[in-house]
Amino acid sequence: MSSSPSGGTRRRVSRSQRERQILDAAVDLFSEYGYAHASMDTVAERVGVTKPVLYTHFGSKEGLLLACISRARTELLDATTAAAAGASTPEDMLRRGTRAFFDHLDQRAAEWNLLYSEARVGADALEEVRAQQTDFIATLLRAQSPETDEARLTGWAQVIVGACERLAVWRGQDSRVTSEQATEYVMDVVWTGLAGDRAGQSPAP
Repeated sequence: MSSSPSGGTRRRVSRSQRERQILDAAVDLFSEYGYAHASMDTVAERVGVTKPVLYTHFGSKEGLLLACISRARTELLDATTAAAAGASTPEDMLRRGTRAFFDHLDQRAAEWNLLYSEARVGADALEEVRAQQTDFIATLLRAQSPETDEARLTGWAQVIVGACERLAVWRGQDSRVTSEQATEYVMDVVWTGLAGDRAGQSPAP
């Protein structure tokens, strides 16, 4: 153990634990003050490390923001994948994955508010989140409609991702809309069309 600035002792932590502490503090401070106004000094103070430690781990303030977004992207995929894995039918798979998306955004609201509020800085990272979710949903759809061509599957997935994103923004503005309601709104529109396609019918225009 090493001495702390106050003269006590401080338990050593692993690199992964330290990075998690830094990311947690950065998300809180970026969300509270905005990316432009939250300083690396403040993040370092919140974690209890020196500023050079932040640069050693993340290279720059922008690198720290992108690391926050990258972690959020990974956790989102983990949550939606785990939810879909427990499904018993294709419809249940899509419903569970969609519900997990909204639930996860609720549970990690600070990270996702940060992502959208700092879209100018993290525009490429935001597109990576969209692409990740599009690929994930296309995989779910492929499982229930294996004969459908790839372009159509991707198109459907793009529609679903866009709908979920807009519903997430709406829910951020109106807290009365629950995760369950948002999920059902998606299913009302999306599954009706997909069910028609599965039955060999053309979705209604």
